[in-house]
Amino acid sequence: MTTKQALLQYLLSCPDQPLSGQALADKLGVSRMAVSKACRELQKQGWQIEAASGRGYRLCSGSDALTGDAVLSAWAQQGDTPYPGQVRVFSTLPSSNRTAKEWAMAGAPHGSLVLAGEQTEGRGRRGRTFVSPAGKGVYFSLILRPEVGAAASLAVTGSAAVAVCRAVQKLCGIELSIKWVNDLYYKGKKVCGILTEATTDLESGHTEWLVVGIGLNLTASPADFGTELSSIASSLYPDGSSPVSRAALVAAICRELLSLCPEFDYLPEYRQRCFVPGHWITVYGSGEPWSAKAIAIDDNGRLLVEAGGRQIAIDHGEVSIKPAQTE
Repeated sequence: MTTKQALLQYLLSCPDQPLSGQALADKLGVSRMAVSKACRELQKQGWQIEAASGRGYRLCSGSDALTGDAVLSAWAQQGDTPYPGQVRVFSTLPSSNRTAKEWAMAGAPHGSLVLAGEQTEGRGRRGRTFVSPAGKGVYFSLILRPEVGAAASLAVTGSAAVAVCRAVQKLCGIELSIKWVNDLYYKGKKVCGILTEATTDLESGHTEWLVVGIGLNLTASPADFGTELSSIASSLYPDGSSPVSRAALVAAICRELLSLCPEFDYLPEYRQRCFVPGHWITVYGSGEPWSAKAIAIDDNGRLLVEAGGRQIAIDHGEVSIKPAQTE
């Protein structure tokens, strides 16, 4: 860990508390000059750190610069294992998944991470746009290289949903629910979407890499979504004030998802959090939409439904909840 990362980690653990330069130097095992240099570098990255002679250094509450150092410092705070991959952070990207796929094809190792402060062409399922306003959410893509078959993509997406739920519950105290297969809801509105893409070796049938794109709305307001989307989409803190940093959320989500890989033992918790079974639904896939009664999540993560007197296991597509029975 660099001096800059170690300083940030310590400042994050004591927000709004003034810390003397000598105390920080002793804590980090470096000179006061090294502390001062590291502080200036963090300030250039956007961290709001007050530094004054005789008063030391103070990280202002609400400071939330999204940087690679911030993610690695948050990761180190949450556990003692080193981060397994590389981290790239961009202020703006068309799509973090697009950049991550290019990086994966170039050989990026397992656990490599692409973060964007804003996405101008964020994508959801079925070609939809995922609204990604600057600084108001966590938008990132994690590259995985597990030894699994192509059929495991559903398990990866389900594991990612569970990982987000766990991280948000630990850091925010907020309980999210899951709409099969990849949307997370809070207070009846969507707050997070997940998009998994992969490349498979046709000869071996094994997945070469997977890119898991996660977009979590943190402080976006109804105005950020517009009139059409604000009725169905929201964020964890729509008033704009979050008690946790974006970097801490990213690190916690990645830690949870990487811990589930490669076994992807996610089903018990996924079933507990999924609210679709028991409802009448509309199923959207490659053909015309059709109606069914959602029964359960089967052992392969598929949605088991009943339609026309027979049971069908759905492994792809999208569903919407109907207000009442319709056949």
